[in-house]
Amino acid sequence: MEEHREEWETPLPGGAPAAQGSMVKTIEIRISGKVQRVGMRNCIRTLAGRLNIRGEVMNLPDGTVYALATGDPIVLEKFVSMIYSCPRAVIRDLDIRDHRLLTFPDFQVKRIE
Repeated sequence: MEEHREEWETPLPGGAPAAQGSMVKTIEIRISGKVQRVGMRNCIRTLAGRLNIRGEVMNLPDGTVYALATGDPIVLEKFVSMIYSCPRAVIRDLDIRDHRLLTFPDFQVKRIE
């Protein structure tokens, strides 16, 4: 299980741009391994709710799970570490990258059409 951090943006669904100067940030998380059809998205949504993180999570056609998460940077680090506790998932790689700041009304499971 590896964890990577670097800057990139993916043209996938997302929230609205946030005001500059906020004490929050947005990250992208891409999780690979046995992460689909094991309740991973709902687990991530539950963790986000406990930590007051806003964003969205979805399955991608390539078999990975993709999330955008906005919150306090320290809480986001805790959130990422808690993803490994999702039952039934076997995480091979967890890739984290900074994303332009977005705002979300809550944390939702999304479906890509």
